Amino acid sequence: MQLVVLSAGAGEPSSSRLLADRLGAATQAALADHSCTSTLTSIMVHTLGPDLLDAITTRTISPELAAAQASILSADGVIAVTPVYNGSYSGLFKLFFDALDPRSLAGRPVLLGATGGSPRHSLVTEHALLPLFYYFRAEVAPLAVFAASADWGQQGELSFRIEKAADAFARRIISSRPAKELPAEAMLDYDDLLRG
Repeated sequence: MQLVVLSAGAGEPSSSRLLADRLGAATQAALADHSCTSTLTSIMVHTLGPDLLDAITTRTISPELAAAQASILSADGVIAVTPVYNGSYSGLFKLFFDALDPRSLAGRPVLLGATGGSPRHSLVTEHALLPLFYYFRAEVAPLAVFAASADWGQQGELSFRIEKAADAFARRIISSRPAKELPAEAMLDYDDLLRG
């Protein structure tokens, strides 16, 4: 299976990239628990800033942006993580999705994540990210992960949330694929997820 991890942190390193990487690794581990191998492609949106402006203003798609968009189209699952600025996703994050064909995520499993300085921003996944990905008709995973600055000092609790979200996401990916493409061990009863 192919996973794409998209992070929109403005710098390197960034907490958004760290969360995205941890969600990606946890999803790969969860898929492996169900006998599914996966590869992971990382997209760092800040490296595409000028390309995104060109795509929006002149409709010119650079080779780098085309490659990033192609990886989304071929992905079995997408992990999308943004920093929170003034109560919503970053402008670069939105630009990436503004430049993406609205049909690109239809039916594709997506795991949402966000980082911010304060727990006050924790509802951004429900109030800002969900509407965006519902517009794209993505199959949004049932658990999102928000990490405030203080959460990085509580690694056990944050790791627990990351692993729970990754497991739910892996189940969503597996259940969305045709049965003939999955090993017998990977067939899941999706009700198991609802039971916890």
